[in-house]
Amino acid sequence: MKGETFSSVERIFPKNLKFLAKQSNRLIKGRLWLQVLIGMALGIVTGLLLNPDMGFVSRSTANVLGEWLALPGNLFLAFIQMIVVPLILASIVRGIAAATDVRQLKSTGVGLAFYFVGSTIAAAVLGVVIGLVLKPGEYVDRAAAPQVELTGQVAELAEKGEAEAAKTFSLVSIPNEITEILPTNPLGSIVRGDMLQIVIFAIVLGVGLLSVPPESSKPLFELLGSVQEISMSIVATVMTFAPVAVFGMLAQVMIKTGPGILAGLGAYAAVVVFGMAILLAFYLAIAAVLGGRNPLFMLRSIREPFLLGFSTNSSAATMPVTVKTAEDVLKVRPSLAQFIVPLGATMNMGGTALYQALATIFMAQFYQIDLPIGVLLALVATTVGASIGTPAVPGVGIVVLASVLSSVGVPLTGLALIVGLDRILERFRTSLNVTGDLVACVVMDRFVPAAVSRESEARSAEQREHIQETRNEDVVISP
Repeated sequence: MKGETFSSVERIFPKNLKFLAKQSNRLIKGRLWLQVLIGMALGIVTGLLLNPDMGFVSRSTANVLGEWLALPGNLFLAFIQMIVVPLILASIVRGIAAATDVRQLKSTGVGLAFYFVGSTIAAAVLGVVIGLVLKPGEYVDRAAAPQVELTGQVAELAEKGEAEAAKTFSLVSIPNEITEILPTNPLGSIVRGDMLQIVIFAIVLGVGLLSVPPESSKPLFELLGSVQEISMSIVATVMTFAPVAVFGMLAQVMIKTGPGILAGLGAYAAVVVFGMAILLAFYLAIAAVLGGRNPLFMLRSIREPFLLGFSTNSSAATMPVTVKTAEDVLKVRPSLAQFIVPLGATMNMGGTALYQALATIFMAQFYQIDLPIGVLLALVATTVGASIGTPAVPGVGIVVLASVLSSVGVPLTGLALIVGLDRILERFRTSLNVTGDLVACVVMDRFVPAAVSRESEARSAEQREHIQETRNEDVVISP
């Protein structure tokens, strides 16, 4: 019987990002979102039962149990944070290179930048308006404030956010700040996890790949394809432990906060979910007006990536399913989908912007701090700036929120009030971030010049044929 022996080039031949959705689809079919909801409910109940105020265990015992219950969740976050940088880097570079045409890149990039900034500003303004109208901060008992304090990882994240907000800007320092955005040491940016610099480096590298012949870009292109595939394999494996992780983390939070604060924050949670629903309707309206898509059809189409975003709590982890939905269901041109989705996972954070703005208004109302119109405008600007370039991983929302709170003079001690709910609510904003990426796809698919795109797709096909011919030369048929 004859067999085929393939070279290493054959084994690492890169795939379109959507072909990496196989493992994620298994999570969807296994109803990971339902498992996560069950884990959340069990975590809240377990944490409340172990809370010292209930009288079943002592405070010292409860704290020990909380740390051990949170261990799976902390390991879960560590794995996701470890793998998200190579995944985002590889996906953005290959997404830009998928354009295969500098003219399409310019046309798409300029329009996409306006869309990302515009939709994020709209989301932040929506968060401010909802907070000012519904006043969620007035429904919480202010006597709860002295009972909580920032401890552990939350305190460290808050300090990091406060340090970011403490940076002063002036006309003299702006040129230096602009220069410092560029990653003079890309490896250092990767080590620090500076996502904005990583994105800029990935964009530059992707454009460089477009500027050289296919035979020169092929090795790096294939290497990044392998990085993508390996990263998604790790993510899919880690995500199977999401229900256990969320159970332990919520249990620890409930042990530390107790039923009193949780009950008082119900109105705040309801307002945030209401705001997310309004933002979803806003996205569907954009898809209808600018993308020419029926809102009901759009809502049905985004179901899988929406639920996966809620389950995984990471828009980076949902990228293959998001690309697959954009291409196969929404019929977005592949070169656009592969370019927009990876960038959107780090730069299109409408759900995050709404949440940060609304949470800041809530905190100001809780501490009875009046925010004048000038501060509200600064809040919108700060929220937009902090949201763009945020790592698409769970848990970083506290850093962004601490930075925003510090910038408008709201005490950071209030973070301890909402840290428990943040574990739940950030899943909703992740789903909205994914939805925003898909809406961006349909809008740009309609407005990017079709002639440029068709030529780009033709060049892409020529490059694929060239790579395929090179692959065939590497295939050895053994007797």
